[in-house]
Amino acid sequence: MSKAGGDGDGETAEQLKGRTAPAAAGPGWTKVSCPCCKSERVEPLVLVKLGKKVRPETKRWLLRVIGAPQEEGGAALLAHPGEDATGDIIVLSAPRCTLLKATEELGLCKTYRNGEMEAFSFNDRDNFKDSDNMEAFLTLAERQYVVKHELDALRAQKDLRVPGLPDGYTLHHRDNIWRKLGSAGVIVDMLPLHNPDKLKDLSKAWYSGNQLAQPLDSVNGYFGNSVAFYFSFLDFYTWSLLPPAVLGLCITYFFGGAQKEAEETVSGSAVTSDDDSGTVGGHMIQAIFNMLWSTVVMELWKRRSSSLSYRWGTMSLAERFAEPRPGFHGDLGVNPVTGRVEPLFPGWQRDLRMALVSVPVVGLFLGLVVLGMLCFYWGEAQVQQLHRDWDSLLSQTLLYVPSVLHIVYTNMLGTFYKTAALSLTEYENHREESAFENHLTTKVLVFTFFNCFAVLFHIAFFKQDVPLLRKRLASLLVVTQLLNQVTEVVIPYLVDRFISAPHRTENKDDPQEDKFRNQSKLPVFPGLFAEYIELLVQFGYLSLFSCVFPLTAVLLLLNNITEIRTDAYKLCKLFQKPFSPPAANMHVWQIAFEVLSFVSVVSNCWLLLLSPWLQKLCREGGWSSTNVLLVAVLVEHLLILVKVVLSVLIPDEPEWVRKKMEHIEFTSMQALREQKLRC
Repeated sequence: MSKAGGDGDGETAEQLKGRTAPAAAGPGWTKVSCPCCKSERVEPLVLVKLGKKVRPETKRWLLRVIGAPQEEGGAALLAHPGEDATGDIIVLSAPRCTLLKATEELGLCKTYRNGEMEAFSFNDRDNFKDSDNMEAFLTLAERQYVVKHELDALRAQKDLRVPGLPDGYTLHHRDNIWRKLGSAGVIVDMLPLHNPDKLKDLSKAWYSGNQLAQPLDSVNGYFGNSVAFYFSFLDFYTWSLLPPAVLGLCITYFFGGAQKEAEETVSGSAVTSDDDSGTVGGHMIQAIFNMLWSTVVMELWKRRSSSLSYRWGTMSLAERFAEPRPGFHGDLGVNPVTGRVEPLFPGWQRDLRMALVSVPVVGLFLGLVVLGMLCFYWGEAQVQQLHRDWDSLLSQTLLYVPSVLHIVYTNMLGTFYKTAALSLTEYENHREESAFENHLTTKVLVFTFFNCFAVLFHIAFFKQDVPLLRKRLASLLVVTQLLNQVTEVVIPYLVDRFISAPHRTENKDDPQEDKFRNQSKLPVFPGLFAEYIELLVQFGYLSLFSCVFPLTAVLLLLNNITEIRTDAYKLCKLFQKPFSPPAANMHVWQIAFEVLSFVSVVSNCWLLLLSPWLQKLCREGGWSSTNVLLVAVLVEHLLILVKVVLSVLIPDEPEWVRKKMEHIEFTSMQALREQKLRC
């Protein structure tokens, strides 16, 4: 049995299963130069899919670049050509030293010999627990991301021509090799490989049984921090819905408003009553509770998030010191922080581009959303008048035309906007991948907020039609949740079951290369953006408008209990496994939830002010409109003050996490001081 970097050939299928790692001389793994990285077992981590027209000399050159040491401009990874040099796949792994160096570069924290979490240092690697066993030291998701990280960092050391490609695809000095090969059609796809045994165990513990708790550490180990943080927040948010759900049921059925609101929701018109004080009192309790609830939930989540970040070793990430993301461009120069030669781009130019280009374009699209909404209401009024005049089957059919046109318009506008948002973010030229994702997410978030809530705000504050608002909110909650479940799970399952699955059937004795190819035939995971958007819209419905429909939390709770399992199922079974970069929290999504929490104060105060019972009470008390407005503003500001006080009183980090973080910072300073003394 040969070692990685040693001599000898073997059967390719057996090598890919991780039993052997022969030299590059035969159809095996590329060589490793470091003695401590030689191993009898190589774990296939990542699959690279090549274009159909890639020539053998191009593939051989690519294998050499991937396996070359980093000092020579390579990625220092292990590469396997698949069946032979003419095949369309390359299987990748990573040796020990490459994994350890990347761990330090990414700023991950690992368990030290004393049992405490410490920022990993390659020079001190022998003092970290399990640093000689990569499968115990790093999670599967971390090992796979390191492979992607090293490939994305590949840059040409000089001008060179890629064998087998036309002269137009010449690599220039400091060009990103992986990005250039992708644009040339050499690299078609790259995906982390599933581990069937681990996936089976995770599926059984996650969604196949009757357990309520999620195996978050296992999810983090297999799918990575980003996915684990999403499911942790989904779990936390779902069970946080219990208090408002119980309160909503009590208000609906014990404040005398259940029958009245049901009639209003069905009919869409107000139902008169001699005494609405009980209903209004219940809604007032619901509004104040939800405003405080949203603050407490987000503050408690931040505490849980920081605890998870410490446990998963991501609280001191150092992305800003790593190589720039593949799409970053600028004039070559020396980075004043790292001392590396890399593209440099002034921050003031980026700010200028955002201020003069991105903001106006986003504002234009938001204006188009409002214009579409106004045209919808105008068209609706016209066809209703036409129906009253004609009262025919044709006019009744025309009543649906404005809604259909508005849906088509918003969908088309949303598609165009996503393309524009991506182009704008590329134009802004952000250095770090996280900064790029945050700015792109922010742009789409603003548009989505307008798209989802503009109609509800218009009904609430311009039409001032509370029964219509209640009816629209109830229909959105029911229809939207059903549509989401169908589009996110049912349709992908049916497509996979009856269209995709027959083309990737496999037997136990099939070559390992074919099994890897089958994984590449699955659709690419679309990311967590749509999942977060769904939760954010839910949070908005609950915190902004639930005082007019107290059963909001009940419907959301029922939906999310199933959402946890369906999201887990589709991630494990229906899509390719995604790469997951290290993450310390939910990034910009956390800010979005907090912003909605503050907006809820304004929304609920003014919704209560629209109550006919309160308006009647103010008139009987002789209050002028100005006095009522001043009282509403005062109450609004008092509630905002209460929210601010609550956010200050509840620390973002538990005391034990804060002390651990300070200890890590102190230890890092000591290590730096000792290193300077040795120099």
